[in-house]
Amino acid sequence: MPRIIHTGQALVDAVARVPALPERGQNVMATSWDVAAAGSVNILVAAARSGAECVQAGVIGTGRNGDLIRTALAAEGATWSAPAVPDADTGLCLVLVEADGERTFVTTLGAERRLSVAALAASAPRPGDLVCITGYTLAVDATREPLEAWLATLPAGVGVVLDPGAVFAGLPESTRAAMLARTSIWTSNLAEAEALTPERGMAATARALAGLLYPDAVAIVRDGPAGCAVHADGTTTVVPGFPQDAVDTNGAGDAHTGVLLAEVARGTGWVEACRRANIGGAIKVTRRGPATAPTRAEIDAFVPPA
Repeated sequence: MPRIIHTGQALVDAVARVPALPERGQNVMATSWDVAAAGSVNILVAAARSGAECVQAGVIGTGRNGDLIRTALAAEGATWSAPAVPDADTGLCLVLVEADGERTFVTTLGAERRLSVAALAASAPRPGDLVCITGYTLAVDATREPLEAWLATLPAGVGVVLDPGAVFAGLPESTRAAMLARTSIWTSNLAEAEALTPERGMAATARALAGLLYPDAVAIVRDGPAGCAVHADGTTTVVPGFPQDAVDTNGAGDAHTGVLLAEVARGTGWVEACRRANIGGAIKVTRRGPATAPTRAEIDAFVPPA
């Protein structure tokens, strides 16, 4: 079975749940507080729980945060390939989760930004493996340059998965074009897709994005409870979602991506893989914490709400 290899930033989320964001300069009382491994860990955990072999290729620091990330990966049977950065810890992301599940982020930079070609090469991708890229790696020169150099060395047959993030549309056109030309699978939310094309709606943006990617590439655009659209083999299909009463949307898109890629690695067809990914995201939003995707058995047992 192909592996899921993630080159992005494994971070630690410090999550405060608040009734609403305070006005600038004001204070709000959090109803709860937690710390958990997140970032690329969210996708790897979701994929591992759906049966995929998973590797963190982005670097991890030495210290309390790095230890938390390694523990979280090991608990799911996932591995990491690069040596630990010896003199810096992994960064922290402050997450404010409001009562309706919406979240706001403040991210620090740490050891995860000390990326190198050698560190990435330690993951040793093989034909059939799926290599995940995040736009946040491309947004910083210190991580973009080694990533681009390493991508040029990938063996034929390695799939490149782009999760663009909100930053991608604002990157220099040359950076975007080079990345899109290498991308065989695009997966994003609707806002990220609409920021890159003149189209509106899941189906139209998925179709438009596919034309910007590597030949015969697949584009998936999701819109929360509405589900997602997938453009594959020349056909665009809208796959309905499963609306839930959300308690925490932090990591829901990552859960969708992880389940999707695990199913693709298994050989599941694109529409069915998206349906299962929609279920994975629906279950995740009913759970608190960023890396709380369901297992494959839980997806199998899911009963859509009446």
